Amino acid sequence: MATEDRLPVAPAGPLRRPLSYLVLCFFALLFLTPLVWMASVSLKAPEEVLSPDILPHRPQLTAYRDLVRSEHFDFLLYARNTLIILVLSLPGVLISCSIAAYGFARIRFRGRGVMFAICLATMMVPFPVIMVPSYMIFSHLDWIGTYKPLWVPAWFGNAFSIFLLRQFFMGIPRDLEESATLDGCSRWACFWRIILPLSTPALAVVALFHCLAVWNDLVGPLVYLTHQEQFTLALGLQTLQNRAGDTPWNQMMAASVMIILPVLLLFLLTQRTFIRGIATTGMKG
Repeated sequence: MATEDRLPVAPAGPLRRPLSYLVLCFFALLFLTPLVWMASVSLKAPEEVLSPDILPHRPQLTAYRDLVRSEHFDFLLYARNTLIILVLSLPGVLISCSIAAYGFARIRFRGRGVMFAICLATMMVPFPVIMVPSYMIFSHLDWIGTYKPLWVPAWFGNAFSIFLLRQFFMGIPRDLEESATLDGCSRWACFWRIILPLSTPALAVVALFHCLAVWNDLVGPLVYLTHQEQFTLALGLQTLQNRAGDTPWNQMMAASVMIILPVLLLFLLTQRTFIRGIATTGMKG
């Protein structure tokens, strides 16, 4: 019996790659459009702000100059307050979350799965649900009007960071710990000398996520801070909005550019470590 001749099929690889790049470029431009519009408005004159043109006719730095001289927005003060909260909370997130994640990943105990499920379930509880009880607790502790409600809870763990670090710890071979244990290394020494040095990419991802959360946090400072000299960058940006309707939008966009620029620089400087930490999380060694 004669076999049926089959026509050769062209490989899809050479066509699939350019198509993927086109799709990625389209979505990248889509996400970059608000940033370009924000930077463009910050360079426009006040009479050009409501113009439909994306690019300004005559770019100028008037908005940035007026913003620096403004009495309503002290960028250096708000940046200092934000950095204070970040410096006080970042070590707490890294220490508490790494210890909790190590316990869930390496130590076998009764009820470990249930406790980890409860920990993950807290991610589904929105902040408005616990806002009133938290405010009452902090008010009883006389912490309202201070930075303590914004950085002390960071020392008690974060469900997402615990999950991320746990998945990374589970990918580290157990043979390393077993060999160290045979040499007389304690559980804490294994965690401190073996697990943490190998987990630098995951710790960098957790640190970056926390920096972004603190830098962009608006609701927490809005609820717990009472004096303008304590305001953070996100809360200080709100002071530029005028309820009378004559909000200086070019100054507001200039302030937004100044606030977002450090975050973009931080991501660009840590991009390789960030991608490595995300890509290797959950991989078995």
